[in-house]
Amino acid sequence: MHYKNSYFSYLLMYFFYFFSLAVFSGYISVYLMDKGYHASQVSMVVSCSFILSMIIQSIVGYFNDHYSQKRLNMLILLLAAVLGIIFIYAQNIYMIALIYSLALGLFNAANPVIENMATLSRFSYGKIRIWGTIGYAVASKISGVIYDDVSPEAMYAFFTIGLILCVIGIYGTQNVKQIKTQKKEKTIGLFQKNFIIYLIIVCLFYAITNTNTTYLPAMFQNLGLSMNTISTVIFILTLSELPIIYFSQYYMNRLTNKQLLVSIFLLLTIQFFTYSFVKQAMIVIIVSICTKAVSTMLFIMLNLRIVTTIVDMKHQMSALALVQTCRNFGSIVFQFVAGYLIDFYSYDIFYLILCLLSIVGMVICIFYRIPSGNHQHLFD
Repeated sequence: MHYKNSYFSYLLMYFFYFFSLAVFSGYISVYLMDKGYHASQVSMVVSCSFILSMIIQSIVGYFNDHYSQKRLNMLILLLAAVLGIIFIYAQNIYMIALIYSLALGLFNAANPVIENMATLSRFSYGKIRIWGTIGYAVASKISGVIYDDVSPEAMYAFFTIGLILCVIGIYGTQNVKQIKTQKKEKTIGLFQKNFIIYLIIVCLFYAITNTNTTYLPAMFQNLGLSMNTISTVIFILTLSELPIIYFSQYYMNRLTNKQLLVSIFLLLTIQFFTYSFVKQAMIVIIVSICTKAVSTMLFIMLNLRIVTTIVDMKHQMSALALVQTCRNFGSIVFQFVAGYLIDFYSYDIFYLILCLLSIVGMVICIFYRIPSGNHQHLFD
């Protein structure tokens, strides 16, 4: 069996990339709050990570367009792995913020290439990307057990181990620039109206979903759930992505970009309305399982299709990097606000505002004039 360009290399890359994401950032709010820090301080740490991600992403996006994407991203992830070990020994909130931000900034910088590899490989998107979901789910469960039964700091050793295995996976994959793709319908470059409106939608989507991801474990803890139970819930809700990914070829090439965008923001509205007004833990858990991971995964897949629909081939890596930059910008702005909303008001008010922002996003998508994207066939 040849390892180079094998299915196993893609499996390894995707499984451990998202495994590492879950163990490093999945429980950061609980980790810091259990150390005695306030929600506003958690927001400061997470916001700093998005600021650095925005800067690093722009630089890496340029280099991805001009140099070997595979080698560059292997180096980036190895640097993040080293910072994961250093993070274990950080105690001061400012040192925590600096190391966490650098590690996550480097980690996020590799995301556009990692996602692009799934679409442009010789294997179908669903058969590769599904391992990222499984990796995240497994790590979410393992992290809860480690947090309760070993130590919170031990989670971050697994981040380093996971990234080393991810790099081994990347080594075996085919370089994105070597892959030949079919000719697509005519598109245009960056900084045109459709793409700018899409970047606004990206800012709004990630402002609310990344903030929700940060505080969801703490919200569950506020409902009285233990860390072990919380990790089980996140494990199950992450696995709810699997049918969305596996059956993507049956709906991603049939539904239009607008239909999918509106559906995503509708799911977010239902999710945050429930978090704000419903107090029964079981109902909150069920709604979370049915909406959170599903809406996020739909947007991740749709992002690839929208970019290829409205941006020409030679600018697509720069466009994906710009999307990541806008994602970070939106997250920065709302992370600061979210911490103070929780500290001075409540989780109910926090999620009510997320619900209202989701409605605003849905209205924008309804009036957004975007090509259908059905001709792309990225998910066959």
